[in-house]
Amino acid sequence: MSQDNLVKMECTQCKRVPYHTHKNKKTLKSRLELKKHCKFCKKHTPHKETK
Repeated sequence: MSQDNLVKMECTQCKRVPYHTHKNKKTLKSRLELKKHCKFCKKHTPHKETK
């Protein structure tokens, strides 16, 4: 895994970081937001990219 393309995905409800994913920084300039399952909330919630 390349560390420069790795981003953390934070749950918008519980503010925990259950996911890491890759992002092409040349094509995607804005912050990534995906709807994923949070194992702490136990439901599908929007996850936003953090620093």
